[in-house]
Amino acid sequence: MAKEIIDVLKDMREKGEPYAVATVVKTIGSVSAKTGSKAVIDKDGLVVAGWVGGGCAESTACEEGLKNIESGECTVIDIDLDDEVLGAGMPCGGSMQVYVEPVLPCPTLWLMGHGRVAEVMCQLADLMGINVIVNDPVISWEKYPAAEKLITDDFDYDQLLPEVGDFVVIATQHKGDHESMKRALASKAEYIALIASRKRSRLVLDYLRYEGFSEKELERVMAPSGFDLGAKLPEEIALCVMSEIVMVRRQGSGMRMRDKLMMEATQTELVRA
Repeated sequence: MAKEIIDVLKDMREKGEPYAVATVVKTIGSVSAKTGSKAVIDKDGLVVAGWVGGGCAESTACEEGLKNIESGECTVIDIDLDDEVLGAGMPCGGSMQVYVEPVLPCPTLWLMGHGRVAEVMCQLADLMGINVIVNDPVISWEKYPAAEKLITDDFDYDQLLPEVGDFVVIATQHKGDHESMKRALASKAEYIALIASRKRSRLVLDYLRYEGFSEKELERVMAPSGFDLGAKLPEEIALCVMSEIVMVRRQGSGMRMRDKLMMEATQTELVRA
């Protein structure tokens, strides 16, 4: 791989920016790019390093790169360089296959508080490739071995600094939940949740209203949080909340797969009719 591409990839990883890598995996006939040629596509759909061909071949790869950055999925696309009407429309002829792989920054789960629910959430998040930062005065590495970082001296929550795409879960058991929530709402976190009873959730939301937060801002808060799975045990509650995080992260519907399949089948029949 060219040094230029390596340097660009290193820079984008350090900045935490999403990107896609397009790689030519097969060529047939007369094509300008060689098998193994690569291009780095940024979040705006522009080639910032490398080359997989000019003209419409590049634009097709960039378009696919944008889609994959959004979906998080890898794809292999066929680019027809021979058919100027139906294919990419390049005059050189031939065709090529391009593998387009998105590389997304790893999000961080900010766990505020301690307890068995938080411990299990830390384990589950780690299994799902999510970094975990736990913030609470009484936590230890023994309880949170999978965490990337433990914060035990942040009594004013000044170190709660979630970025775009991060998740914040507040499980402080009534100790500072409203203050940490204020800090979370001031960020651009993707998901903000409060693990609490309905009564406590209502009290926290009322406090935030009193503090001047609008209803639109409070819509960001999942309180109570998680899916209604009938959970009773701490491990089950942790699963409910992590399931909601996965839905947000992967842009899922939250439906049962069976119900979704039946709905899609019904829609297909309606279209055919």
